[in-house]
Amino acid sequence: MDVLFVNPGNAVKIYQDLASKYSAIEPPTWALLLAESCRSVGFEVGILDVNAERLNLEQAFKRITIIKPRLLCFVVYGQNVNAGTAGMSGAIKLSNFVKLNSPDLVISYIGSYVQALPIKTLIEEKSIDIIFTNEGVYSLRNLLSQDKIDLNDLSHIRGIGWRKDGVPVLNSPEIVVPQEKLDTDLPGYAWDLLPFHQKRLDMYRSPMWHAEYDETKRTPYAAIQTSLGCKYACDFCMINIVNRNDNDEIGVASNYSSMRYWSTEFIINEFDKLVEMGVQTIRIVDEMFLLNKNYYLPLCQMLSEKGYGNFLRMWAYSRIDTVSNPTLLKLIRNAGIKWLCLGIESGDKNIRLEVSKGMFKDVDIKRVVDQIHNSGIEIMANYIFGLPKDTYESMQTTLDLSKELCTAGWNAYAAMALPGSKLYKDAIQKGIPIPKSYEGFSFHSYETLPLPTESLTPAEVLKFRDTAFYDYHSYSAYQEIIVKKYGNAALDSIQEMLKVKLKRKILGD
Repeated sequence: MDVLFVNPGNAVKIYQDLASKYSAIEPPTWALLLAESCRSVGFEVGILDVNAERLNLEQAFKRITIIKPRLLCFVVYGQNVNAGTAGMSGAIKLSNFVKLNSPDLVISYIGSYVQALPIKTLIEEKSIDIIFTNEGVYSLRNLLSQDKIDLNDLSHIRGIGWRKDGVPVLNSPEIVVPQEKLDTDLPGYAWDLLPFHQKRLDMYRSPMWHAEYDETKRTPYAAIQTSLGCKYACDFCMINIVNRNDNDEIGVASNYSSMRYWSTEFIINEFDKLVEMGVQTIRIVDEMFLLNKNYYLPLCQMLSEKGYGNFLRMWAYSRIDTVSNPTLLKLIRNAGIKWLCLGIESGDKNIRLEVSKGMFKDVDIKRVVDQIHNSGIEIMANYIFGLPKDTYESMQTTLDLSKELCTAGWNAYAAMALPGSKLYKDAIQKGIPIPKSYEGFSFHSYETLPLPTESLTPAEVLKFRDTAFYDYHSYSAYQEIIVKKYGNAALDSIQEMLKVKLKRKILGD
C-alpha cells in the first residue's frame, strides 16, 4: 500500500467519562477526502480509524504491520475546533510506539496543530518524519510519486516540513486546491474504506442533541463538507490554518482566510451515496454553510426536490445575521436541515466584537432565534466564557441571555488559546500560561487550561462554565421544552448526562 491514513484516538483523555456514551464519534472527514484524492490518481490507499474501533497501541500497530504502507499519514483534525490539538495526544502515543517497534516506517502528520506549529513539532516529536504545512493534497501526491521516500532528500517537495541533518526545515509552501479544481482534485469521500459492523457508518454516532436525545437515531452517522474555509478572522478560531501559505514558526489562521466550494451536482452525488447507505443523521461541517446564497440555495433546493427533507436529520453552522429571512428558513428546513448551530459567543456585544471579526453588531438575537424556531428548526447555541474582557457580570449576562433564548441545544466553552488562533500567539507573546499537554487543549479534559481574562483567573472562568452547563440543563423552562418536543425519555437522558461530572485539575479535583 502506498499510504495508510490514520485517525488517532484518545477519547477518554479528551472527554473523560463522557467518552463512553455521550461524545460523538465522527467519520474522519479529511482522511476520507485525502484518501479519495490519492486514490483518484492511482495510489493504493487505506484508512485505519483507531478512534472508531477503540484500538489500543498493540492492536493498531499489528494492523499497520500487516498492511505495510510506504507512508503512514496521521490526519489529526476532528469534530471540534480544538480537536486537532487535543487529538495529538493519542496520535503521538501511537506514532512513538510505531517508531520504536518499526523505525524504518516513514511517519507523516497533517492537521491543525502541525500546521500552526511546524518547527515546534519537529523539534519535540522525534517519531514524526514529515509534516504537511497546508492541506496536503498536492504535497502528498508529489511525495508518493517518489520511487522511494528518502528522508535525507526532501528539499524538492513543496508544502512539507522535515529534518535535514537533524535540523528542522520548512520547504516553500504548496498551493491549496483552487476553486476550479475542487471537484476533480478533492473528488469525494472514500466511504468504503471505513470500518463497520453490519452496514456502512454504523460505527459512528452523532451528538445526543442532534439525535433528539434518542439513542436509536445516533447511528449510522456521517459528516460532509460542501465548502472549505471561512472568510472571517475571529481571534479565538483556528479553522483556516489549513490554508496556510507562509513559513512563520507560529501560524495564525486569521491571516489566511478564503473560501472554496464544490459544485452543487458534486455534493448532491455525495448525499445520494449516504442515503443509499442508509444514513439519515448528517452533519454539514462547513463553518459558514449559510453564507453564500449562490452555493447553498441550489443545494438546498435539490435536496428538497429529492424529498430528502422528509427523512434526513441534518445540522449546519450559520452566522446569526444570515438566517433572518423566513422564506430562506423554510427552504433550509425542507432540505432536511433540522438544526442550526449558531455562534452567539457572548451576551455582551462589546466583548463579542473585540474578538469576532465581521460579526453581527446590531442584530436582534432574540428575534432571529424566534424566527428560526417558528420555521421548525432547532438551535444549538454556542457561547464562550472567559473572553479577554469578560467579568463575572458579563458572563452572567451571557448565561441569562441563553436562558431567555431557551434553545433545545446549548453548549459553552471556556476561552482557550488554541494553536493556530490569534489568542494563542498573543498568549505566547505575553507569557500567559497555556496547557502543557495536548489533551489540556480539550475543553472537556482533566488537564484543560483556559485563558484568564483581565479580571478573572482560568480556574474562575472554568468553574463558571461548568456550573453554567449544569444550571442551564437543569433550568425548568428548558426541561419543559425538551419534554414537549421529545418526551420524558429525552429528559431522562439529559439528567443521566448531568450525573457525569468532569474532573478539573485546576479546580483541585
